[in-house]
Amino acid sequence: MNPKPSSIEEYISWFSPEIQEKLQIIRETLKKAVPEATEVISYHMPAIKTTEVLVYYAAMKNHLGYYPTNLPIIEFKKELEGYQTSKGAIQIPYSQELPLELISDIAIFRKEMAQQSAEMKKLKKKSK
Repeated sequence: MNPKPSSIEEYISWFSPEIQEKLQIIRETLKKAVPEATEVISYHMPAIKTTEVLVYYAAMKNHLGYYPTNLPIIEFKKELEGYQTSKGAIQIPYSQELPLELISDIAIFRKEMAQQSAEMKKLKKKSK
């Protein structure tokens, strides 16, 4: 297992300047999309969190990974055509331009999912 970074700045610093720039752009895009979110390191990757972790992102050997869980992959299937996806992951090749609007839209979608989940948990507690 790779070492766990103590901060997002440290994580980004581990990569080449080209990759650092892409990671920083994703970071800034996520801050704009969900300004109330807190930045965290989770599973050794940068992530943003409200009531739960919304999305993770990471630099891989040949691509940037964007990890929004499974439902957004299904919900944004049409927009994700042309990207390699799996159950909860999107691969963005370094050779392609970052799909910033899509990254933002998925983060906002995850925020709304998390809000609904938190509200459902509150309702369940009240009904007990």
